[in-house]
Amino acid sequence: MGKMINLDREWRFHLGDAADAGYMTYDDSAWRRVTLPHDWAVEHPFDRAYASGTGYLPGGTAWYRKHFELAEEDRDKKIRLTFQGAYKHAQVWVNSNYLGSHAYGYTSFTYDVTPFVRPGENVIAVRLEHNDVADSRWYTGSGIDRPVILEIADRICFAENGLFASTLQANKESAAIRVQYRTENPESEEVSVVFLLMDTEGREIARESAKGEEGELTIRVSNPLLWSPENPALYILKGTVCAAGEEKDMVSMPFGIRTFRFDPDKGFFLNGRNMKIKGVCIHHDAGCLGAAVPKDVWRRRLMEFRRAGCNAIRTAHNPPDPALLDLCDELGFLVMDEAFDEWEGIKNKWWQGHNVYPPKHFGYGADFPLWHEKDLTSMILRDRNHPSVILWSIGNEIDYPNDPYVTPLFKQVLGNNDANKPLAERLYDPRKPDAGRLAILAKELTEIVHRLDDTRPVTSALSFPELSNRTGYANALDVSGYNYREGFYPEDHEKYPDRVILG
Repeated sequence: MGKMINLDREWRFHLGDAADAGYMTYDDSAWRRVTLPHDWAVEHPFDRAYASGTGYLPGGTAWYRKHFELAEEDRDKKIRLTFQGAYKHAQVWVNSNYLGSHAYGYTSFTYDVTPFVRPGENVIAVRLEHNDVADSRWYTGSGIDRPVILEIADRICFAENGLFASTLQANKESAAIRVQYRTENPESEEVSVVFLLMDTEGREIARESAKGEEGELTIRVSNPLLWSPENPALYILKGTVCAAGEEKDMVSMPFGIRTFRFDPDKGFFLNGRNMKIKGVCIHHDAGCLGAAVPKDVWRRRLMEFRRAGCNAIRTAHNPPDPALLDLCDELGFLVMDEAFDEWEGIKNKWWQGHNVYPPKHFGYGADFPLWHEKDLTSMILRDRNHPSVILWSIGNEIDYPNDPYVTPLFKQVLGNNDANKPLAERLYDPRKPDAGRLAILAKELTEIVHRLDDTRPVTSALSFPELSNRTGYANALDVSGYNYREGFYPEDHEKYPDRVILG
């Protein structure tokens, strides 16, 4: 929306805490210069003093500062500052003004900095805190590990994430595209919007307009090119906000026309054609490159997956780098977009080697009660315009037995990776969280997703379906994900004939 400025170059970085570094006048001239995305952990040697589960690399506390200039012509503009990802517990200042904090390391977050910036020099300061490195079950990295964007627009403009386009109906002859929009209009002027659908050569295919600060319209297309892994055809959807006879704001985004559905008996259908989902799970990092992954690396990895026969990606186990989803749109990969690896309960975190007891218990579970709705909303609103995304996953293996959820239905349980688990950790203990709680949380999370996007089903990866089928957790989902439990497919398909089961 408006003018988008990438702020990735010439940040100043300091590993360690620094008193008063949030103030504009702080002297950062001796700090190291870095380019974002940046992961400070991967720059250090491996050390057994750090946690095995997160790669034997350090966390800590660190500061980033960015000096940037605004032109005089931007004095009365709407200005937003977006961080696409920063691990973790970020605190942000602009020109000495504290804007707030953001806990999760994988969701994007935006601040309206209009009241705080000025023509001339401006300073962004960011403090990150990642002191408990045994806080995950995979390498997390540490730092501002995704791009930072400054958006400059007219005061009358599209709202943040204020555009949602989806395919209502499509075949080779025709398609109907629903466009839902929301604007900001502090001047209270009469507002209208115009939406154009163009091909990649810039030729207009269709257009529709509407009046009002928010609303919905339908764009109809003849002989559409349908998006698919074999032919990832993309259009450009361009929206313009007008007021007082002038164009005030414009947004442009790729858009793919496609329909899909899941059938309990016949599986997945894309554009009316039955096909197999052949997917792989990928984390947010790129091995020795750490968590700051250049887009070309994502492209290379996707091309290797394609050569191996894959047509789908699961973002294990958190919202991904937006650049990855852009490439999945472009190259033709189906995507399961996943939100969390933990809900209220914090899983075992290995710090002395896999399954070496005792574990530590840090992680997102500590932030979930306060942050889950904000983080899930961030993921859905940011990613819902990607044609590649066909599933929202609200969680990965949340029902892992005794980790920490328990049930009186099973006196003793051994999970997939529990060969060395002590007997006391395998037994039912009523003092631990009850697995019935997961059904309540799954219902809440699913309802949040459905409110924000009524076009895609919600799934979750079940590690213990023989329990989650009985607690109601599985029933809260549109698609039941079974992890490593293929032996249950025939039996559960017979028991629950209306259920979609995805491996």
